[in-house]
Amino acid sequence: GRADLVAKLKKNPLKRALRIDKISTAALGAVLPLYADPERLPEQLPALGFMIRAQADIEAQARRLAPRLETALEKIGVSVAPCLSQIGSGALPDKALPSCALVLKPDAGSGQALARLAARFRGLALPVIGRIQDGALWFDLRCLDDEEGFSTGLAELATGAAKK
Repeated sequence: GRADLVAKLKKNPLKRALRIDKISTAALGAVLPLYADPERLPEQLPALGFMIRAQADIEAQARRLAPRLETALEKIGVSVAPCLSQIGSGALPDKALPSCALVLKPDAGSGQALARLAARFRGLALPVIGRIQDGALWFDLRCLDDEEGFSTGLAELATGAAKK
């Protein structure tokens, strides 16, 4: 930059607060070279891979998992429904992507039944976190890349091994 502007910036008290730190510099140094190979970028950056995942693929996964979920859980209605995935709270707080969810609705649809069901999923060896919305427990599958691990958790639920 121009010497006079750089000198002006050096005198500004915000310079210290807004400068980039060593960790951010290291992170940029590791991530930016990945962009040199755009074809491999989604596999190198999982968050990007999840963001570009096709809704049809997510729905197909939901339809494969729904019967397994119904088998693992008694007296729980399971359906597949479209939903929106929030991209992020920091850089993109108001952006959402179309996705698909497994929607679990206990026969006794009280708030306590939903809270207990959500707690069972959180108590798995590999916790599964959903959201309670419209009287049901929703699992947005946009970021589910370990279908086998999820199925193992379902077996854990069916045997009652999950903490209640």
